[in-house]
Amino acid sequence: MTEEKETKEEKVEVPAKFKKLVEEIEKLSVLDLAELVKVLEKRFGVSATAPVAVAAAPTVPAPAPAEEKTVFNIVLTTVGEKKIEVIKIVRDVTQKGLKEAKDLVDAAATSPQVVKENVKKEEAEELKKKFEAAGAKVELK
Repeated sequence: MTEEKETKEEKVEVPAKFKKLVEEIEKLSVLDLAELVKVLEKRFGVSATAPVAVAAAPTVPAPAPAEEKTVFNIVLTTVGEKKIEVIKIVRDVTQKGLKEAKDLVDAAATSPQVVKENVKKEEAEELKKKFEAAGAKVELK
């Protein structure tokens, strides 16, 4: 362990104007150094301790209260047993043709698909209920 300390110590180059002072301090015992520190603190009105409260962590402003989301994207995650009913709902919601609605529902079997974007909260909740009634699972994002 002492070897680790020795390798981690840095060699500090002392400027010529402080060389004599540093040599004198090196000759002092630990008790004398502690006394010297106290004398210097009183003489100059400073503290040798690190300002822990200031250096510990910068102040971070408190996050603003989250606003309630009013616009949602409806994402079809699972189709369920009643695929035809889900396709019908997708057609009604998106105003797409039968083939496009079927393709969207088929794609939702492998990965979540966005059915409709930027829907108001009330409409999104209503559409979610329709999909869940048909056995599908949707997320409002």
